[in-house]
Amino acid sequence: MGSMSEELSLVPLHRRPELLEACAKLLGEEWGKSRASRLHTLQRSSDTFPICLLLLRSRGPAEALAAREGPCQLVGHVRLSRVAGHPRDLFVESVVVARALRGQGYGRQLMEATERWARAQGFGCLRLTTHDKQHFYAHLGFILGEPVQSVAFLSPAIPAEVLRLFSTPPGTATATATRPRVPSAPPPPLPPPAAPPPPPPPTVIWARGVLAESSGQSLLETPHRDAKGLPIFWMKKDI
Repeated sequence: MGSMSEELSLVPLHRRPELLEACAKLLGEEWGKSRASRLHTLQRSSDTFPICLLLLRSRGPAEALAAREGPCQLVGHVRLSRVAGHPRDLFVESVVVARALRGQGYGRQLMEATERWARAQGFGCLRLTTHDKQHFYAHLGFILGEPVQSVAFLSPAIPAEVLRLFSTPPGTATATATRPRVPSAPPPPLPPPAAPPPPPPPTVIWARGVLAESSGQSLLETPHRDAKGLPIFWMKKDI
């Protein structure tokens, strides 16, 4: 028999549909938007991604949570999607813990449970963005990374070649039929280039006691901006 002490379990939302309303309320309290919009997004949770995972707390065995048995409390939520061009990566978003339960370590437990779940499914890296929680994620082992594109509603079985179709960099030329060009006179030779100026000395930044050379981003500043022009940090963690 399972222990009757407090149990935590990470459960896909689509396996506990009776918690749909509570989950929509949790997300709405944090980020707003209409109830209908939240429900529409949450109802798309599936094993083929995106998937909404719920951290549940219960006074009973963890097996009961997954089996829809007994009362439970919704502690937190996280949403995972595939990443274009990175078939072994998952994009983490909508990470939230109920306000009444914050400051008790549940945020860490939510992320650690998400890592275990992703690893068990065969994935090797988690990616996310944050506006102001970069130190929290760094404490969990995340490092600064490059921007990527999340892709919803793709099966894990889709090959990397298909995923790469969604990640062609902007401005990449594609093969198109062109008319033959008439050769023109060669341009005059260019003058020799001037000698480049010497590089400036590296900028040194202290970030939580870590001394490092600036490469345009750190835990204190980022060159990236979101759609509203606000600074945003891209982070990743190999799991």
